[in-house]
Amino acid sequence: MEKQKNNKAWVVAVDMGYGHQRAAYPLKYLAYGGEIINSNTYEGIPKKDVKIWRQSQKFYNFISRFKNFPILGKYAFDLFDRFQAIPRFYPKRDLSGSNLQLLSSIFLIKKGWGKHFVEKLKKKDIPLISTFFIPAYMAEIHGFSSDIYLLVCDADISRAWAPYKPSMSKIKYLAPNHRVAERLKLYGVSKNKIFLSGFPLPFENLGNKKLSVLKEDFCSRLVNLDPERKHIEKYKKRLTEALNQKELSCRAGRRKLSLTFAVGGAGAQKKLGITIVKSLKEKIISKKIHINLIAGVHNDVSRFFESNIKNLGLSGEIGRGIEIIFEANKEEYFKKFSNTLRKTDILWTKPSELSFYAGLGMPIIVAPPIGSQEKFNKKWLLSTGAGIEQENPKYASEWIFDWLREGIFMESAVSGYFKTEKYGTFNIEKIIFGKPKKRKIGEDIRPAA
Repeated sequence: MEKQKNNKAWVVAVDMGYGHQRAAYPLKYLAYGGEIINSNTYEGIPKKDVKIWRQSQKFYNFISRFKNFPILGKYAFDLFDRFQAIPRFYPKRDLSGSNLQLLSSIFLIKKGWGKHFVEKLKKKDIPLISTFFIPAYMAEIHGFSSDIYLLVCDADISRAWAPYKPSMSKIKYLAPNHRVAERLKLYGVSKNKIFLSGFPLPFENLGNKKLSVLKEDFCSRLVNLDPERKHIEKYKKRLTEALNQKELSCRAGRRKLSLTFAVGGAGAQKKLGITIVKSLKEKIISKKIHINLIAGVHNDVSRFFESNIKNLGLSGEIGRGIEIIFEANKEEYFKKFSNTLRKTDILWTKPSELSFYAGLGMPIIVAPPIGSQEKFNKKWLLSTGAGIEQENPKYASEWIFDWLREGIFMESAVSGYFKTEKYGTFNIEKIIFGKPKKRKIGEDIRPAA
């Protein structure tokens, strides 16, 4: 086994939806060889392992889309969701008993699933950072000797995220928030194996360790969310201190109001994007708002957006008042999405891992959740004040501009900026490698109390 002295780790994700790869994307600078490894699609993966991964992914994508099928779809999804359900948090109690989702995964791993993958990792004596629990379990069961870190991608988690025998496991956790840290304790994970890191955000949106890009974008966003400065005055002192300004001198008039709607990895909510555009049609034409429709890596979603925009008589607005964000490659998509957020004032999305992007000082309109974990993400996002549950999207042109005048979006942006961790990317490096950082905010890198 070759020793590695530099601050490098195996950064591992799974190619299923966006969440686990989006969490890994900002950590690429720590990845050995400069590459993030997808444990279900890496070069040389045995066919028997591919079959297991594909079966679970195909079923999830099918059930996510089938949910929209009248009556039967909801029933089928609810039945599936019980398999990965998160139990209520209160009253606090021992939740260390295994569930079926965990036991089925452990059974397959002990039968050899992932052994080939772990043997490849053993060639370097460096830590492993996984954004999904299955590769972490594979590493532990198949004898990976270096440190194993499991980065949680949601605001609350099911029992499957904690090992079969938590007290005997070597896995260490990178928790995005306090709730996850406390939940892991209920599942039997020792507190000295839980670190409050925060969720990793992209460097494109952070800038340097002083958050130069984030602060610049947040300041400009505030001007767009409160152009007449009717509501911002009550936060002026706190904001000037946080943004290192004597006066709140954000650049005004840089752009028109910008709203970004993001479709999830399964593409299940693409119709909602067109409903939004239809409602805002007159506002788009009159240049009162710019819309970004995030199709991700789904060309079928991109084509769906384009054809329906043309059917609405807005073909001339494509590339002007409406932009469709699509890339065939996920890494290029993440990069393009991050740069799009720099020019975004309001993000509209289901409560996925994007909930943590509230830390950028961006108000989030919360679309209906898909699955148990997203219901808990929604609950957390609303509790911070950074998220606002959507009203009827057919009337978005009315309530969006009402909320703008009333300062609701501005309040949401401020709440997200101050209540959601922004330093997760830097914290993770410090936790794993102990590299000192001089920071005033986000010092929650110690083991959870």
